[in-house]
Formats: sequence, structure tokens, C-alpha cells
Amino acid sequence: MAKPGKTDERRRDEVLLEVEGLSIALPQGAERAHAVEDISFTLNRNEILCVVGESGSGKSMTANAIMGLLPKPHVRPVAGSIRFEGSDLLTQSESALRKLRGSRVGMIFQEPMTALNPLMTVGKQIGEVFDAHGQIDRKERRRLILKLLDDVGLPDPEILIDTYPFRLSGGQRQRVMIAMALALEPAMLIADEPTTALDVTTQAQILELIRKLQESRNMGVMFITHDFGVVAEIADRVAVMQTGRIVELGTADEVLNDPKHDYTRRLIGAVPQFAPPERPAPAGEILLNVEGLRKTYVTSRGLFAKKREVAAAKDITFDIRRGETLGLVGESGSGKSTVGRCLVRLLDTDGGHIRFRELDFASLKGEALRAQRKHIQMVFQDPYASLNPRQKVGRIVAQGPRANGVPEEEAMARAKELLELVGLGAGALDRYPHEFSGGQRQRIGIARALALEPELLVADEPVSALDVSVQAQVLDLLDDIKKRLNLAMLFITHDLRVAAQICDRMAVMRLGEIVEYGRTHEVFNNPQHEYTKALLSAVPGRDWSIPEVALQQAHGGQSGGAPAR
Repeated sequence: MAKPGKTDERRRDEVLLEVEGLSIALPQGAERAHAVEDISFTLNRNEILCVVGESGSGKSMTANAIMGLLPKPHVRPVAGSIRFEGSDLLTQSESALRKLRGSRVGMIFQEPMTALNPLMTVGKQIGEVFDAHGQIDRKERRRLILKLLDDVGLPDPEILIDTYPFRLSGGQRQRVMIAMALALEPAMLIADEPTTALDVTTQAQILELIRKLQESRNMGVMFITHDFGVVAEIADRVAVMQTGRIVELGTADEVLNDPKHDYTRRLIGAVPQFAPPERPAPAGEILLNVEGLRKTYVTSRGLFAKKREVAAAKDITFDIRRGETLGLVGESGSGKSTVGRCLVRLLDTDGGHIRFRELDFASLKGEALRAQRKHIQMVFQDPYASLNPRQKVGRIVAQGPRANGVPEEEAMARAKELLELVGLGAGALDRYPHEFSGGQRQRIGIARALALEPELLVADEPVSALDVSVQAQVLDLLDDIKKRLNLAMLFITHDLRVAAQICDRMAVMRLGEIVEYGRTHEVFNNPQHEYTKALLSAVPGRDWSIPEVALQQAHGGQSGGAPAR
């Protein structure tokens, strides 16, 4: 759990940042008048302040205002002040802010692949920071870059300095972003969701790295996140934001273990508990049997280059019973999604059997495959990319039945029923995907997958891109639908908290192999493989227990409340 008195143990040299009465106006026609309204907080040197809230709460907008990166004049500060080291940043010229950015205030962006230039080597991109803030000779600049790469724990800096970002893993790219942000030893670091897209072990490494660098450099860190596990792991103080306002502000111990505001309680209560409940062993018939499944990717680097082979699935064997949820857990690159795509025949296998009842699904082709495909359907990871933006929701959901010969009127009636089943209502039929939030789009994806009345759902990271409260709603929906329709489900995830709450059994994958397989409760409480132990120990906030008052709030309905002051 969050460490009581953790804030008091840290030395407070001075107030680095003081935000007072800040309001940021949005353009006319926006959902609300202000992105941020009348917020006040401070950040001290040698302190980590976590700013928590759902998408649209104003977290990133606050950070962009501090950095002078708001898209003016459409979005602009209209009240308040942002004082950094005594100077109000809102009154500074663009040239003064340009000098400040990087030198005194560094920022780590959420998505390192889009924040890094794919056409420049890592060394050149870090070198641009030095070029923007003064001349350093090439020899000294290279020495400093190599030291930075070593400081953030990247292997072989001498090789990596001349490497392009696309050749690095997600965790390595995030470390490069941290090196860039720290190049000129800023007094303050803003980290905007820096671990959201990372695997649990990589996430743990990045959090530990940020904490160590913060302590060794005596920095103040403003850490933006929606993950309360991360908050429990690193925060000194916490500010909770809701629709542009700070509704709760206090030490990590106060906010995590004794939350006062209803919204904070709901957010914390929606966090999946790390301890899986004991579930009875599934007793339904074996619906799917996978035996010896193999899939190898072969790539060539050029005309004279050797082919490169990557075994994404090696001798994968498991079964799923009717009414059961099997979790497929592991880090990126472990082969989870490859297995899922093989099951729905988006990929052809290189060997092994996929038996759906007595039918060998892996050997089907052409019309025979099309006729049987309806029995196994998939819910995709990205609710934004998986829906056709040019089609109305009703046609998207009805498309599968129509392709299988169901008359138009009957298919649309089925789509209406399904949209009501997933909590969107018949009014969603004539709207386009862009008119819905991420959680609502994922509900549309679930409705589409159910349209062909499948017996097995393959859910590939269906909640990884969602806020914690929306995530809880979608997980409850999947579990409810599974029970009501007596479906089987393969649930692919790297989030062990989610796996604990929804999976009856688990298969842990590493480098294309299943290294552990068993009842979820047993795997969590008595892991046998070292890799499983490493995954479980890396979960942020694993020792924090969600307070009972938050659980009661989450399950007792949503009530309002005035913002705390």
C-alpha cells in the first residue's frame, strides 16, 4: 500500500511550481466552456505529484499550458497564473518559453513512436536538444549523449546512439524520450502517461528509473496518469481531476487509503483488485481444443541478406470449455495476439490442430471456412481503428449477418437488439463511430462480434486503451454477456489485474511458448515459473489494498458532489 509519511521523508527545498486559479478556455461549440477551470496546486523540488483523472479531465491540457504548448488562439489561458521558479509563465514571450523548455522544464510524451522522428538516429535526436540551447563541440556532445543513454539504462550505448527508433522496443524508445527530457538537467519533469502502453515489467523499470533520476537530480516531477497502481507505486502527493477541476488534493496515503470525494472513490473502486477470487472449475463441454499450434514469421532484409525467422507460437496447447474465460497473458512479442488471430483464421498456422468441437478449424478453406467462421468471433484491441468511420453503427453491426445471407430487415433488427444488450440503445443505429467515446466504441465492437451468435469470443486486449472506470464497465459487460449467452472466451491481456478479475484459468506466454497454465487463483498465489513470478512482482501497486469505502462507492451507484477545495 502507499507508504504513510512518504512525503515527509523527502527533503523540501523550495516550491518549484505554483499554479493558481488557472482556467483554460475551449473554442465555441466544445462540450464545455473550459478545458481547465480554476485549478490551484504546487509542486516542490524533490517531489512526485501524480495528476490523476479520466480522459478529458484536463490533465494533459494543464501540462501543455505549463510548457506553453497550447494550440492558441483556439485554446488559451483566460485566468490565473503559472509561476515557475518565481516567474509567471503565462506572461513570458515565446522566445523565453523556448529557452525554458528542455533547459529548466523537461517533458516525456505519452507515445514515444510518434514523438520520435523515424528518419533520425537516436543520437541525432538527443543532440538536437543541445543544439537548441547552445553550442557544444561534437566530441563533447557525443560523450554527453552516451552518458545519458547509459544513465537511463539502455544497453550498448555505443551501438544504440546510431540506431533508428523503429529498431527499438517500446520500453527502449521511452527511455530515449527520458534521456532527451533530462539532457540539460531540468529542475522539473512533466511525464504525460509515460508507461500506459508498456508491458508490466517494462513499466516497472521505467517507474523505478524515473524515481531514481528524480531523487539523484533533486527534481520535481509532475506525473500524469489514470493508473492508480502507478500512483500507489511512486506518488508523494496526488491531485484528482474531473472535467477540468481538481476535486481532491492530498498526500498519496490520504488519497489512496482514505479518499474523500465521491469521484475519487469511484475511480479507486473501479481498479481491478490484484487478488483473484476462487472460482469453481468450469464444468461445460470442451468447445475448443488447441494442440501443437505453430506459427513462424519469416522476413528478409534484402536481396543478399539472410532470412530472419521468428517463432511467434511454438507447440501451443490448451482447451476452453463452454462458459469459461481463459486468459492468455504475457508481454508484447510473447505471441498472444498471433495465437488469437490463428484461432479466428486471420492468420494461417504452420502446424498443429485447432479443433472446434470435432471440426479441425485450422484445415478449413474457402466456403467451408466462411460457413464455420461465425462460431468464433473477435473483439479487437483498438476501438478507434477497428470500426469503419464511413459506415453508420447499425450497418457495421449488421454487416456480418448480411454477409451470411440474413435479410437486411432481420439483420438490422438483430443489430438493434445487440446495441441495447451492450447498453447503447437503438439510437446508436444511425450514428457514426466518431460520435462515440472509446468505451462506447468498444461496446459497438462487442455487439458486432456477437451479431453472428458465436460460441467463442476472442478478446484481444479489449480494455487496454480505456480509462479505469470505462474499463470496469466493459469487463462487467463481457462477463455478463458470457454468462447470459453461455459463451466461451479467450481473453488476451498483459494486465494482470484485469486477468485476476475475469479469467477462470490462465496460460502465461513467453517468447512464443506457454510457460505456465492453470487456475487463475493458483497461478497468482503459487506461481511455478520464474517468468510468471517476475510478471506478478512487477505489477505497480501490488501491495496496495483498495479501501472498503471506495469499493462500496463503486458498487453502490454514482452520486455527485461538489469539488473539494
